[in-house]
Amino acid sequence: MRDLTYPPIIVAAKLGFRLLGQDIRITGAENVPRDGGVLLAVNHIGYVDFIYGGLAANPSGRKVRFMAKRELFDHRWTGPLMRSLHHIEVDRADGEGSLVTAVEYLRSGEAVGIFPEATISRAFELKEFKTGAVRIAAAAAVPLVPVVLWGTQRMMTKGHPRDFSRGTTISISVGPAAHPTGADPVAETAALRGVMSKLLDEAIRSYPTAEQPAGSWWLPRRYGGSAPTPEEAAALDAAERAERAERRAAPDDPPS
Repeated sequence: MRDLTYPPIIVAAKLGFRLLGQDIRITGAENVPRDGGVLLAVNHIGYVDFIYGGLAANPSGRKVRFMAKRELFDHRWTGPLMRSLHHIEVDRADGEGSLVTAVEYLRSGEAVGIFPEATISRAFELKEFKTGAVRIAAAAAVPLVPVVLWGTQRMMTKGHPRDFSRGTTISISVGPAAHPTGADPVAETAALRGVMSKLLDEAIRSYPTAEQPAGSWWLPRRYGGSAPTPEEAAALDAAERAERAERRAAPDDPPS
């Protein structure tokens, strides 16, 4: 693919990392192949995960095309940017179309990124995974590489103010590639989630203690933080979905 926008975006992002004094720690980057199709499965804890998830493949010289919700493509500012970077539009009402596009990208040798949880985890632990990642990798016959981010939620996530304070540590852990067959997508998805759960546990435990004191809002409850439990987070997500549905229905309501 012709990339006029991606190279300067990468340069600008790296400059931003330096200006923010971020300590970016990437482990396992060698697990991303330097050529050929590859699907990166990334956990989702904040709004900037696209940037740092793509950075996992940068040491291998890859540009990652992320699967992203249609709303980003519909926006007048982000839409042109997303299309110029050749990201993949995901319509939640018709997800199969985006799966076909992702398989085409992978078969042509591209690196594609996907968030198996589909939405941001308010608990900062792994939510349930959709089977799309395994199904796509199997259909395209490409390796599926797990990527776990930690620290990005401190910058910009659901329900909290933005914080671009200097000196934040960002952890990017890349695990060994899996090679799904698609014979049992549910079991293979569970195995992927198990691997990423272990990577996340290691990332949290190895994060600088001084930056992650007990009670931190960005730390999962079971690690001593004050983030919602997975059950509380699920309830918040359900309330948010109900509120969105109510807003969408409001214009059609008859006048009182």
